[in-house]
Amino acid sequence: MFAQALSNRLDRRGIHYAWIVAAITFSVMLTTAAALGLPGAFLKPLTSEMGWSTDQVSSILAVRFALFGLMAPFSALLMDRFGVRNVVCVALALIAGAMALATVSTQLWHLFIAWGLMLGIGSGMTAMVLAALVANRWFTARRGLVIGMLTASSATGQLAFLPAAAWLIEHMGWRFAVLPVLFACGTLALLVFAFMRNRPADVGLVPFGELPGTAPATTAPAMPLTWRGPFVVLRDAARTQTFWILAGTFFICGLSTNGLIQTHFIALCADFGMSPVPAASALAMMGAFDFVGTILSGWLSDRYDNRKLLFWYYVLRGLSLFWLPHSEFTLYGLSVFAMFYGLDWVATVPPTIKLAGTTFGRERAAMVFGWIFAAHQIGAATAAFGAGLSRTAWLTYSPALYVAGAACIVAGLLALMVRRPAPRADGVTPQAAGA
Repeated sequence: MFAQALSNRLDRRGIHYAWIVAAITFSVMLTTAAALGLPGAFLKPLTSEMGWSTDQVSSILAVRFALFGLMAPFSALLMDRFGVRNVVCVALALIAGAMALATVSTQLWHLFIAWGLMLGIGSGMTAMVLAALVANRWFTARRGLVIGMLTASSATGQLAFLPAAAWLIEHMGWRFAVLPVLFACGTLALLVFAFMRNRPADVGLVPFGELPGTAPATTAPAMPLTWRGPFVVLRDAARTQTFWILAGTFFICGLSTNGLIQTHFIALCADFGMSPVPAASALAMMGAFDFVGTILSGWLSDRYDNRKLLFWYYVLRGLSLFWLPHSEFTLYGLSVFAMFYGLDWVATVPPTIKLAGTTFGRERAAMVFGWIFAAHQIGAATAAFGAGLSRTAWLTYSPALYVAGAACIVAGLLALMVRRPAPRADGVTPQAAGA
């Protein structure tokens, strides 16, 4: 009722309701990503208050990254079966419950339930597949721009809430730092329930960019909507070299971003005498550069060889990680790191999506990318645990930074090995690199 009334009012003013859906999706992805990144700010206070070691807490944070990625191939299936609105509302409830439960956790298994299982599954239900689904259903024109902005919101959200959280931790305690995310999840759940709709036809519209009266597409789905579908896609994709290269490079992408810097950066800065607020501010600066870098990367990926773009993104990220232990953690040193590293944070996503689409075809690209994204989050989980183990065993994060930097150089070289499938005589892009 609310959605239809608002759609009619906007239509009289020449505004398509798709932009409302995109704005809500942007806010949801930003908030859920913020919840995913927030536990990194709690690493020091939790270990100090509860007496848990860094590697114990890091192992729980690794589980959330793994589940976040492994949910991606199935999130589109859930949305098709139960509707976007219902799935997003359940996801927000799970995330809010996870953050609230963590504040009363007294045992490691309590934290595992909250931040390992509930947060991992909830955030995974609103992962990047949500952006692809909304952009493809609601937009014909400006689809690339929408995907770029929604993708940027996901990574930026992981960093945007951190300065406020760090201030709350420092002045009021870490339990109060979950309140902004709890409030945002509750508010967004109400907005999603009232205004989110599954398809333009639900409010009597066609996708943005199509002429009114255009008949809706009736093509059959690429895969049957069964739980076997994602595994069938994985089986077929795994027969190609390109899939393993993209999955391998994205594993390294997660290893060098979410699992390492997002999770351990504030604790790393504390080792060099920097308080949580300026450390979180440096992360927020990376988020600002990331927002620009991701949108710019989408623009570049339409114009230049995506393999070469990935080469430069990974190599520059690797060099910035080599620089970080030698930055002396001054304002100048961290600013240089934040600029180069931030521009690269999610810049790898648009070229990777385009290479997946070129190789596996439009119909299967989203689900194949879901599995590639799962590799990304397994890499993040590996780094979240490995960096914590490094800190516990050697009292320093430097080995983890050097390993991640070297891995990025390897990823850049691997990206150049992706084979670009030539169009067939009928102009159809092959489904596999060897076709």
